[in-house]
Amino acid sequence: MDLFYGRVRRDPLLGPVFARAIGSADADWARHLARLADFWSSLMLRSGRYRGDPFSIHQRLPDLEPAMFDHWLTLFAEACAEVFEPDMADAFRERAERVARSLRMGLFERLPARPAGRQGSGAAPAQGGRA
Repeated sequence: MDLFYGRVRRDPLLGPVFARAIGSADADWARHLARLADFWSSLMLRSGRYRGDPFSIHQRLPDLEPAMFDHWLTLFAEACAEVFEPDMADAFRERAERVARSLRMGLFERLPARPAGRQGSGAAPAQGGRA
């Protein structure tokens, strides 16, 4: 975590976005890293330590762009390869790719609206409709 996020903080593309969201003080980052440790513990070890909503957090970042996810993943994979044995690095990288794909889809990719009067299976009822 420290290696990777140290690189993120210094990165010309990602650093400013993270600084605006987290702050630039070491104490701000210490709190963020503790929360991320809980997040990754929950993902990789099923510890249940993380309680939060990554989507809504990322939704509040006005400077976030889709290409930043690919850059973040590159830095993440490099750090994992330096810190972990290959199998564990792959496991972290694969999980990070799934998280990034989910966030990117939710934040930037919208499904086209369905034509009026057509219901798909399992679709939520239209506003004012009944379940």
